[in-house]
Amino acid sequence: MPDKTTTNFDWPSELPALLRRLLLPTLAATIGGVVTGPAVRTWYPTLKKPSFNPPNQVFGPVWTLLYLLMGIADYIVGRTATSPAALNQARTLYHGQLALNTGWSLLFFGRRSPLAGLLEIVCLWLAIVLTIRSFAQISRPAALLLVPYLLWVTFATLLNGAIWQLNR
Repeated sequence: MPDKTTTNFDWPSELPALLRRLLLPTLAATIGGVVTGPAVRTWYPTLKKPSFNPPNQVFGPVWTLLYLLMGIADYIVGRTATSPAALNQARTLYHGQLALNTGWSLLFFGRRSPLAGLLEIVCLWLAIVLTIRSFAQISRPAALLLVPYLLWVTFATLLNGAIWQLNR
Protein backbone atom coordinates (compact mmCIF):
# COMPACT_ATOMS: atom_id res chain seq x y z
CA MET A 1 0.00 0.00 0.00
CA PRO A 2 1.53 3.38 -0.99
CA ASP A 3 2.41 5.80 1.78
CA LYS A 4 0.37 9.02 1.74
CA THR A 5 3.63 10.96 2.11
CA THR A 6 4.62 10.07 -1.44
CA THR A 7 1.30 9.87 -3.25
CA ASN A 8 -1.39 12.39 -4.09
CA PHE A 9 0.72 15.36 -3.08
CA ASP A 10 -0.48 18.61 -4.60
CA TRP A 11 2.04 21.35 -3.76
CA PRO A 12 -0.22 24.36 -4.30
CA SER A 13 -2.94 23.04 -2.03
CA GLU A 14 -0.58 21.46 0.55
CA LEU A 15 1.84 24.38 0.90
CA PRO A 16 -0.28 26.35 3.42
CA ALA A 17 -0.51 23.30 5.71
CA LEU A 18 3.23 22.75 5.46
CA LEU A 19 3.94 26.41 6.24
CA ARG A 20 1.64 26.24 9.29
CA ARG A 21 3.66 23.28 10.58
CA LEU A 22 6.86 25.33 10.21
CA LEU A 23 5.50 28.11 12.45
CA LEU A 24 6.05 26.36 15.78
CA PRO A 25 9.69 25.42 15.18
CA THR A 26 10.24 28.94 13.83
CA LEU A 27 8.82 30.36 17.06
CA ALA A 28 11.09 28.08 19.12
CA ALA A 29 14.08 29.16 17.03
CA THR A 30 13.17 32.83 17.42
CA ILE A 31 12.83 32.64 21.19
CA GLY A 32 16.10 30.72 21.42
CA GLY A 33 17.82 33.22 19.16
CA VAL A 34 16.65 36.22 21.15
CA VAL A 35 18.11 34.71 24.32
CA THR A 36 21.21 33.24 22.71
CA GLY A 37 22.35 36.21 20.61
CA PRO A 38 23.46 38.58 23.37
CA ALA A 39 25.09 35.80 25.42
CA VAL A 40 27.06 34.55 22.40
CA ARG A 41 28.54 38.01 22.04
CA THR A 42 29.29 38.63 25.72
CA TRP A 43 29.25 35.63 28.07
CA TYR A 44 29.90 32.61 25.84
CA PRO A 45 33.33 33.83 24.58
CA THR A 46 34.52 33.99 28.21
CA LEU A 47 33.90 30.27 28.78
CA LYS A 48 36.56 27.59 28.50
CA LYS A 49 35.53 25.23 25.71
CA PRO A 50 36.69 21.77 24.65
CA SER A 51 38.79 21.26 21.54
CA PHE A 52 35.78 19.84 19.67
CA ASN A 53 33.72 23.02 20.09
CA PRO A 54 32.61 24.08 16.59
CA PRO A 55 33.00 27.68 15.39
CA ASN A 56 30.01 29.86 16.29
CA GLN A 57 29.13 30.20 12.58
CA VAL A 58 28.20 26.50 12.44
CA PHE A 59 25.33 26.68 14.92
CA GLY A 60 22.94 28.95 12.98
CA PRO A 61 22.86 26.94 9.73
CA VAL A 62 22.68 23.61 11.59
CA TRP A 63 19.78 24.71 13.76
CA THR A 64 17.97 26.28 10.81
CA LEU A 65 18.10 22.95 8.97
CA LEU A 66 17.07 20.98 12.06
CA TYR A 67 14.05 23.22 12.73
CA LEU A 68 13.04 22.91 9.08
CA LEU A 69 13.26 19.11 9.28
CA MET A 70 11.19 19.15 12.49
CA GLY A 71 8.43 21.13 10.82
CA ILE A 72 8.41 18.87 7.77
CA ALA A 73 8.29 15.78 10.00
CA ASP A 74 5.35 17.24 11.93
CA TYR A 75 3.58 18.00 8.65
CA ILE A 76 4.10 14.42 7.41
CA VAL A 77 2.80 12.97 10.68
CA GLY A 78 -0.30 15.14 10.48
CA ARG A 79 -0.86 14.18 6.87
CA THR A 80 -0.42 10.44 7.34
CA ALA A 81 -1.86 9.70 10.79
CA THR A 82 -4.88 7.41 10.61
CA SER A 83 -5.57 7.45 14.35
CA PRO A 84 -6.45 10.71 16.13
CA ALA A 85 -5.12 9.22 19.38
CA ALA A 86 -1.75 8.37 17.82
CA LEU A 87 -1.53 11.83 16.25
CA ASN A 88 -2.39 13.48 19.56
CA GLN A 89 0.28 11.47 21.39
CA ALA A 90 2.89 12.20 18.70
CA ARG A 91 2.14 15.92 18.68
CA THR A 92 2.12 16.12 22.47
CA LEU A 93 5.62 14.62 22.55
CA TYR A 94 6.71 16.84 19.66
CA HIS A 95 5.46 19.99 21.37
CA GLY A 96 7.09 18.90 24.62
CA GLN A 97 10.48 18.43 23.02
CA LEU A 98 10.18 21.83 21.33
CA ALA A 99 9.44 23.40 24.72
CA LEU A 100 12.47 21.63 26.20
CA ASN A 101 14.55 22.79 23.23
CA THR A 102 13.58 26.40 23.91
CA GLY A 103 14.09 25.88 27.63
CA TRP A 104 17.67 24.81 27.04
CA SER A 105 18.47 28.19 25.44
CA LEU A 106 16.79 29.98 28.32
CA LEU A 107 18.81 28.04 30.90
CA PHE A 108 22.21 27.75 29.23
CA PHE A 109 22.38 31.19 27.62
CA GLY A 110 19.65 33.17 29.39
CA ARG A 111 20.57 32.10 32.93
CA ARG A 112 24.17 31.49 31.88
CA SER A 113 24.10 28.13 33.58
CA PRO A 114 25.89 25.24 31.88
CA LEU A 115 24.76 22.92 34.69
CA ALA A 116 21.07 23.79 34.30
CA GLY A 117 21.53 23.50 30.53
CA LEU A 118 23.08 20.06 30.95
CA LEU A 119 20.20 18.81 33.09
CA GLU A 120 17.73 20.22 30.58
CA ILE A 121 19.44 18.81 27.51
CA VAL A 122 19.38 15.29 28.95
CA CYS A 123 15.59 15.64 29.28
CA LEU A 124 15.47 17.06 25.75
CA TRP A 125 17.42 14.10 24.38
CA LEU A 126 14.99 11.66 25.99
CA ALA A 127 12.02 13.64 24.67
CA ILE A 128 13.45 13.52 21.14
CA VAL A 129 13.86 9.73 21.38
CA LEU A 130 10.24 9.39 22.50
CA THR A 131 9.08 11.71 19.72
CA ILE A 132 10.96 9.70 17.10
CA ARG A 133 9.42 6.47 18.40
CA SER A 134 5.95 8.01 18.34
CA PHE A 135 6.44 9.49 14.85
CA ALA A 136 7.74 6.12 13.61
CA GLN A 137 4.43 4.49 14.53
CA ILE A 138 2.75 6.89 12.10
CA SER A 139 5.39 7.55 9.43
CA ARG A 140 8.89 6.15 9.09
CA PRO A 141 9.99 9.07 6.85
CA ALA A 142 8.84 11.57 9.49
CA ALA A 143 10.76 9.72 12.19
CA LEU A 144 13.89 9.58 10.03
CA LEU A 145 13.75 13.35 9.52
CA LEU A 146 14.29 13.74 13.28
CA VAL A 147 17.40 11.54 13.42
CA PRO A 148 19.82 14.38 12.49
CA TYR A 149 18.26 16.40 15.31
CA LEU A 150 18.88 13.56 17.77
CA LEU A 151 22.47 13.22 16.55
CA TRP A 152 23.09 16.96 16.90
CA VAL A 153 21.56 17.07 20.38
CA THR A 154 23.72 14.08 21.34
CA PHE A 155 26.76 16.09 20.27
CA ALA A 156 25.39 19.21 22.00
CA THR A 157 24.95 17.20 25.21
CA LEU A 158 28.61 16.17 25.12
CA LEU A 159 29.62 19.75 24.38
CA ASN A 160 27.41 21.14 27.16
CA GLY A 161 28.84 18.59 29.60
CA ALA A 162 32.41 19.47 28.65
CA ILE A 163 31.72 23.20 29.01
CA TRP A 164 30.21 22.61 32.43
CA GLN A 165 33.22 20.51 33.50
CA LEU A 166 35.73 23.08 32.26
CA ASN A 167 33.99 26.03 33.90
CA ARG A 168 32.80 24.82 37.31
